Parts: sequence; structure tokens; C-alpha cells
Amino acid sequence: MPRTKIKTSKEEIIDLIKAWIAISIAFAFVLKDPSLSFLESLAISAIAVGLGFLLHELAHKVVAQRYGCWAEFRSWDIMLVVAIALAFFAGFVFAAPGAVFISGFVGISRNGRISVAGPITNLVLAVLFFILFILSPNSLLGTVSQYGMSINTWLAVFNMLPFGPLDGKKVFAWSKTIYFAVIGIAILMMLGLSSLASALV
Repeated sequence: MPRTKIKTSKEEIIDLIKAWIAISIAFAFVLKDPSLSFLESLAISAIAVGLGFLLHELAHKVVAQRYGCWAEFRSWDIMLVVAIALAFFAGFVFAAPGAVFISGFVGISRNGRISVAGPITNLVLAVLFFILFILSPNSLLGTVSQYGMSINTWLAVFNMLPFGPLDGKKVFAWSKTIYFAVIGIAILMMLGLSSLASALV
């Protein structure tokens, strides 16, 4: 894989910030912990959800640019508004904040590698959040970590579904072995880390 300097633009940075803020607000509305204020919920969402989203998208970008492609994130502004409105009025989040758009030669193999980078990043984040939770289970850090574990494993499983524009469809087309290995690990982590965290509280 060629060593290419990772490039960005002012437009991409603005779009990433907009999407991060919007999904953080949306998830803050649906956090059901009555002991938390909205600002605390917003902070938790910005870290647990926003970080998972941001690094997931940047993982796609980094791998694509390593292959010499142009790759930048673009937000879908109308969907950001929809996500916040649904969270506020209906109590659930439908998050489609945007995507990394890629231009250049991308075959099935490269597309699969670019796509799987996002869910793998979420799984790594889930493990890091679990470690933080073990270190401080009964604290605000523990609360942030518990949400971080749950949301990042869920993001990995959801994005690995082999349908539509999701990452899983492209990974499945590239390698069935890697597809089933990643989604299997993601499902086991989604169930196992939550159970372990509950047992430790």
C-alpha cells in the first residue's frame, strides 16, 4: 500500500464538526438516565457516540487515501436536522450523518478493505472503553465508558449488515471469511462486553 500523506480540506473539517455536534445532540435527547443533566448527556454523547462516528469515518478516509484515492467526508445536512428532530420529538435516533466520498481506482478488494476499516475501528474503541470502565466503573468516566462500549459495538454490527450502502455489503463482496469473522466478533463483543460490564457494577 503506497505511503500517501493524509489530506483534508476546510469543507471536510466543517462537515465533520457539524455531523459530530448534530449526532451528539440527537443521542443526548435519547439518553434515559434521569440522574444526568442534558449537558452531561451531551458530553457523554459527544465522547461515546461522536468519537465512534468520527473515527469510523476517518478510518475509511485514511485507508482510501493510502491507496492514492481522493477521499473526504461530506455531511448530509438535511439528515442531521432529521436526526435531531426525531430524537427530540419521537425519542429515537435515525442517524445518517454523511459519508466518506471516494474518487479513484477502487476495485472489490480495495473497497472491501476501505469498508472494513470503519467497523474494526469501532471494535477497537469498544475494547478501550471497556478497559476504562474496569478502571473506574462507578463514576462519570464509567458511565461514559459503558455507553461507549455499547454504542461502538452496535455501530460495528449495524455497519456490517450486508445491505444497501452499508460497509458489510462491500466487505461481503470482497471476502466472506473476513465478513463473517468481523461480524461474528462484533456480535460476541456486543453481547459479552455488556454482560461483563453489568456484572462488574
